[in-house]
Amino acid sequence: MIVKDLFEEVLMRPVAKGADTLAVVSGYATSAMAFHHLERIKNEGLAVHVDLIVGMCVQDGLSLSNHRGFQKIVDDDFAGDFTCSYLYKRPPVHSKVYVWLKDGRPVECFAGSANYSQTAFGKLQREVLTRCDPVAGLDYFNSLNSETVFCNNLDAESLITVYSDAQYYQRFAKAPDYEKDDRVIATDDDNEADDILRSVKVSFLDKNGNLPEGASGLNWAFRPEKPRNNLNEAYIQLPPAVYKSNFFPLRGTHFTVLTDDGKSLMCTRAQKDEKGHAIETPKNNGELGEYFRHRLGLPYGSKVTKQDLLKYGRTDIEFRKIDNETYELDFSV
Repeated sequence: MIVKDLFEEVLMRPVAKGADTLAVVSGYATSAMAFHHLERIKNEGLAVHVDLIVGMCVQDGLSLSNHRGFQKIVDDDFAGDFTCSYLYKRPPVHSKVYVWLKDGRPVECFAGSANYSQTAFGKLQREVLTRCDPVAGLDYFNSLNSETVFCNNLDAESLITVYSDAQYYQRFAKAPDYEKDDRVIATDDDNEADDILRSVKVSFLDKNGNLPEGASGLNWAFRPEKPRNNLNEAYIQLPPAVYKSNFFPLRGTHFTVLTDDGKSLMCTRAQKDEKGHAIETPKNNGELGEYFRHRLGLPYGSKVTKQDLLKYGRTDIEFRKIDNETYELDFSV
């Protein structure tokens, strides 16, 4: 029975031993976890295909941020390396089963309590997984395939209910603890009092009220000492009160940001110590700069000015925390 280092033992060690495909059945799952796992595998110089079935969708639906996040990973971030399907036939599936294959042959299998989420595979919860028969595990996975729909199928949103993040988490806020799994907003019971934040505003302007025109923030790519090839590269500088808090997860953890106009951005903290003093899009830092230039009505690759922000109607953004892997970003006017 495995009770420690689940991420390494279950999700990484089989890859080092030659496994090339992971078939997952998980009652609940997050797109941030899928991105985090695939990014880690890529950074290790390895190649793996992950095939995920999310089992509780037929009963509980899915949050919009995770739905959009899964689609983006399938279609863009890790196209060809990830597939994701939703169970749409009852009864729902609450199982958590991880089957590793090598050249199409099942070689290892784990089952237990851990959903495919960073919360379950991190340090915020205690979970357990145990080894079991890989052939039986693959048979179980395959037995569910005919009852699922791909996340990017045009019929997906008619077969399962996709809720706004606020609606999704409100539905379970009053549920008994045994029904919550890792879907519901963290209570912050383990955090210091000053870390209990549900929303923060972050200004694009510096302490003097100016927008940096090079070397940082929205104009990071315009560093005079080391200009970037992609002039859209950008990051969001966090003020000390935010990066010193536990509002965002520590550096190295990925989280999904759903914007007020329906876009999904996979983000992480960056720079300096483990707290990470900035927010970036790790797959492509230009993604963040492209997003804000689009909102501001500017050509891609152009330098952003304070006047551009004033003309748009605001010089800051607001983050709202849904849970430890999901945030909303408001840049509306």
